[in-house]
Amino acid sequence: MATTLTRPTVTAAPHLLGTVDPSPAGPTGGDDTGLREAPAMDGPAGLHALRFSRRPMPFLFGGRRTLGPTFSFSIPGRARPFTVVTHPDHAKALFTAPPESVPSITADSPLRPICGESVLTANGKRHMRQRRLLLPPFHGEAIAKYAAGIEEMIHRELDTWTVGSSFPLAARMQAVTLDVIMAGIFGVEGEPAEGTTERKLRDATRRVLAFSETPAFALLEIRNVGLLEPRGIMKRILDAVDVHYFGIIRERRALPESARGTDVLSLLLSATDEDGQTLTDQEIRDELITLVLAGHETTANQLAWTFERLTRTPDVHATLKDLVRSDDPMAAAYVDATVSESMRVRPVISMVGRIVQEDWRFGDHVVRAGGPVAVGSVLIHHREDLYPQPFRFAPERFLKEDGTAVKPGTYTWLPFGGGTRRCLGAALALAEQRIVIKAIAERVDLEAPDLEPEREYHRNVTTIPRGGGRVVVTALR
Repeated sequence: MATTLTRPTVTAAPHLLGTVDPSPAGPTGGDDTGLREAPAMDGPAGLHALRFSRRPMPFLFGGRRTLGPTFSFSIPGRARPFTVVTHPDHAKALFTAPPESVPSITADSPLRPICGESVLTANGKRHMRQRRLLLPPFHGEAIAKYAAGIEEMIHRELDTWTVGSSFPLAARMQAVTLDVIMAGIFGVEGEPAEGTTERKLRDATRRVLAFSETPAFALLEIRNVGLLEPRGIMKRILDAVDVHYFGIIRERRALPESARGTDVLSLLLSATDEDGQTLTDQEIRDELITLVLAGHETTANQLAWTFERLTRTPDVHATLKDLVRSDDPMAAAYVDATVSESMRVRPVISMVGRIVQEDWRFGDHVVRAGGPVAVGSVLIHHREDLYPQPFRFAPERFLKEDGTAVKPGTYTWLPFGGGTRRCLGAALALAEQRIVIKAIAERVDLEAPDLEPEREYHRNVTTIPRGGGRVVVTALR
């Protein structure tokens, strides 16, 4: 039986119709007559860093509200302020520029001491080499292979839920997404057996992730900012995890190539560089830990945000459940639209940074060579001209009139970044979210313990619900 979809008063966004107004952006070519640097936020750099690290969304929205669509703020340790741009054309100019003209700022992010020189933190030829190596396991047929495993993992998790229980959804989703990424990276199907290197690695990763949620870990991150390698307590923590990463690398390297699988680790062990040299254990470790940490926590946190929004928008939540449970032909499209809308309104990455290597124009403003530029993804996602009533959670804005899903705009929907730095695991993350959201909507009735929206909390460069997306199970099917 088909469900009648009641549409809110949200019209198709202009970007879907191709009517975004142009705003000049790109190298000035030395002609910057009449251009000025972006207006700066008041206050010391330390205050800016504190406000952004605690609650990035109000900080960025406040900057746009008081200073306009292009503004800047300072952080300690950087001689030049961050210029934040919020126009899709500005994002397009940066994401389509030659990578050497706008290298990523992640090379000196807080993740550098943890992840080493991996695909996330490397620039230039090294980044492109690593990206080419890692693309196959995260696209096309590989994603289809993971789907059955993801479905099995989420239903196994749902079997443990009980009516009346209350918990932060982020923690439950992390258990699922960690198993998914372990399967893709290490070829581990299901629960790793007790005593195996894979089980020890997974358990050690879980312990580090639990510690990363504490204020003490945030202090350690601050102490390691700007370093190429960890030091002090952070080093000892990572050493305790690395012993398992290097252990599994040694075990797999000892196998004949014919005995290896098609997982990421096997692929990296067989890979060679331009000179025919295999990757070192350290290079492989850097890629593995990056994929494990970045590849599961972000998806888990995004799922927590989705149900934080759904449980506080009962009409949308009811529509989703009705469509999924009635096996309505529109169900798949509505799940897709829910994913798109959740990642629009609550992206776990608020902005992405580049460093321009020559003077760049952004509308009426200029950023001098060597200056950092941040594409304010969350601000672009909340432009009234792109998304009418931008603070309203309305999946229908990503549906056509015939009920089919709308593909989000390349430069107006940026939860995965863009260009050559677009998230490698985007296809896997989207597949995970679709499967998990559908399974939960099909089997569980959830409510929020408090109808007040959860504030965001900045952790490990991602934005998560402060309460972890806490839900109450009111019924099971």
